[in-house]
Formats: sequence, structure tokens, C-alpha cells
Amino acid sequence: MSVQSDKLLQMALKAVEDKKAMNVVALDLRNVSPISDFFVICHGNSDTQVQSIATEVRKVVHEAGGLIRGIEGMDAARWVLMDLGDVIVHIFHRDEREYYNIERLWSDAKVVESV
Repeated sequence: MSVQSDKLLQMALKAVEDKKAMNVVALDLRNVSPISDFFVICHGNSDTQVQSIATEVRKVVHEAGGLIRGIEGMDAARWVLMDLGDVIVHIFHRDEREYYNIERLWSDAKVVESV
């Protein structure tokens, strides 16, 4: 079963916010790149929180019948990348988020104000 990208974005945002992710940003990539429709970028303050956020996203997507195409970085919990197809979720440890600053790399994308 396929979940529409807008609904998938809403689910991912709710999941990261439920686990108290910090500085949550959603970027609309539809007019910028064919990679994905949206990026969700957030961070946690510890390895445990980063893993907890990723686990919640996985749980919510599976319960909705969505498909997770890949998850990288769960063991180290410094930058967890979750490929949900039309939505890619980046969950950083606070220090790595400041270092990589991917919001700057994708500055052509519009920030999603509300869903």
C-alpha cells in the first residue's frame, strides 16, 4: 500500500514531535530535486533520543501501511537517515546537525510552514 507524500510528511512530523525532537524543519523539495518530495530534519540531544525518534517514525509508518525503503545510522545514532520514499527523514545528534547543516545545502527548498 502506498501512502501519499503529504500524509507521510504529517505522520513523520507527528512522530518526531511526539519524541520531543528539537528544531524540526520540513523542506519541500518538489520544485528543487527529483530525490524526494520532502525532507524532515531534526535532532535529538543524545544517542538514545535519536534512536527513540527513529523507532517512533518507523512504528508510525508501518502502522499506516507505509513502506520504509531504508534506514541507515541506527547503531551509531549520530545521523539516522530514513528513506520513506517521498519523504526522507534526517535525525541528527545535536553536534552533527550543526556540523553538516544540511538546511543550508538545500536552501533553495521552501520550508513547509504547516501541514
